[in-house]
Amino acid sequence: MYSFPRFAAPDHAHVARLVRTNPFALVITATGGVPVASHVPVIVESGGESTFVGATLLGHMARVNPQWHAWDPPSSEAPEVLVVFSAAHGYVSPTSYAVDPAVPTWDYAAVHLTGLIEPYPDPLDVVRRTVAELESSRTPSWRPSPASEERFAKLVPGVAAFRVRVTAEQSVFKLSQDKDDEQRHRVRRDADAAVAALMDEVAPR
Repeated sequence: MYSFPRFAAPDHAHVARLVRTNPFALVITATGGVPVASHVPVIVESGGESTFVGATLLGHMARVNPQWHAWDPPSSEAPEVLVVFSAAHGYVSPTSYAVDPAVPTWDYAAVHLTGLIEPYPDPLDVVRRTVAELESSRTPSWRPSPASEERFAKLVPGVAAFRVRVTAEQSVFKLSQDKDDEQRHRVRRDADAAVAALMDEVAPR
């Protein structure tokens, strides 16, 4: 992904917040030169406070999904993976600019983390940690009962878990920062609530 300098995140805290609050990621690998992608939950295991380089991620997918064969069984050289996290996005119509000539565009925010992927030996641990992470921001939050834990245990043989050791980070927060205050105000007015909130958070005016 090309990271436009003028659409850089204000600081790493915004990058970290996007990753942690949008954990339904796109996991992309390539086997024999053919890209394969799956939409799966991915959480931060460790690191990421000042940069995601050196951090580790945890994720899981259905074992019937053949993509996991790309990293299991483990080899001496772990395969590369691209994990894409994205936040609110939306089409921007030239009607919002109220000027002519004008062209449409798209406002969005995304983080790409590249790393080395490897099998994680305990899928149940990843499932439990993923649930705990996602429930931590909910009120009321849910905790698995003994019956639910038993159900988890029965499902685990059908789950393939993985860890990603992050080696590179890229991000784009394109939220009409290149427009003047009046035009950007109109874009925000016409945007849906999630995009407008992201504009206020990342580049308030």
